[in-house]
Amino acid sequence: MWMRSVRLWEAVPFSVMVTMEGCTIILTIWAKTVMTVDGMSPFVFVLYTHSLSSLILLLYSFIFHCPRREQSLFSLNLFVRCFFLGLTGITISQNLGFLGLSYSSPILVCAMGLMIPTFSFLLSIILRRTRLDWRSSNFQAKVSGTIISITGAVAVELYKGAYIRTSSVSSSPGKQLQVLAQKALLVFSSEPTEHWVVGGILLASASLSVSVWNIIQLGTMKLYPEVDAMEVVTFYSLLGTIQSAILSLFLERNPSAWRLKLNMEPLLIILTALFGGLVRSRVHNWCMSMKGPYYVPLFKPFGIVFATIFGVSLSANSLHYGSVIGSVVIGMGYFAISWGQIREDEGQQDQQCVDERLEPNSERKVPLLQEENNV
Repeated sequence: MWMRSVRLWEAVPFSVMVTMEGCTIILTIWAKTVMTVDGMSPFVFVLYTHSLSSLILLLYSFIFHCPRREQSLFSLNLFVRCFFLGLTGITISQNLGFLGLSYSSPILVCAMGLMIPTFSFLLSIILRRTRLDWRSSNFQAKVSGTIISITGAVAVELYKGAYIRTSSVSSSPGKQLQVLAQKALLVFSSEPTEHWVVGGILLASASLSVSVWNIIQLGTMKLYPEVDAMEVVTFYSLLGTIQSAILSLFLERNPSAWRLKLNMEPLLIILTALFGGLVRSRVHNWCMSMKGPYYVPLFKPFGIVFATIFGVSLSANSLHYGSVIGSVVIGMGYFAISWGQIREDEGQQDQQCVDERLEPNSERKVPLLQEENNV
């Protein structure tokens, strides 16, 4: 009985992470529906969502993390870093991401999201953070994964193929859009090919912005280990919301776009703010504390599975074979890069352990040499 309870508990993180990915896809499809059917501006959606999310994070940080503060956030260097964290992690990535979603579909969002390790690897080479060691199997795995991911991204952008599920009703595109706007409960895809390509480019740019955000975030945590991570998240979220507000005022000048319709829009904004701002980060931290830092990223490709299932089941003429095939290819590249990165980090940790074991011996020898020189 005890062993059975342990096995059930071991399955909890897996079930939770799969549920998280499923909830992410559901909210993405819901957002796609609101922007397509109700005509909600993606800039307005991002601003309202992150305004509420910043408020929730501010209250959470004040209640649970304010007494632990050891270093003020208001130093110039840290303020600049938080400014760019908000710019890359919220203002650029979120606005480009939801604008790209309005032009494409959730499965393209999942596919381009898997390009983040590819962009991170390329940026590390450009910034000379990664040594070009072609004899290393880890480096070869990351290079192979990068090539595979780029190939899949090109395929998912340019090759659509036949529909996985076709409609039995044939009508003109204008008639289909009219019926869609009147009767659809959930919308999965935008049909014009040129919109799909633009959406893919926007989503790829959003992933590139997230890769830059990752580099800045890692550097910030190394430079300021005394500062609580939740405070940094709250501060850059607030700055990103202010930046998004300024951007939205320039890009969305239609006054009617700022008025929420009293249907499902307020509920979507509240759920997205709660899930994205607080629930997902807390769950991810909990799973990483139990299973390690590499556990959570391995579940990101599950989004493709959920997007395919929902895309096929929700409506006909919404999902192409090319989209699924290209997304699967990107997923293969994603796992290859992740495998190479995990092996590289494990090797560095092993080397660090060896150095730490040798370090006390060297420390004991130095005083003896100094004494001999003094004599």
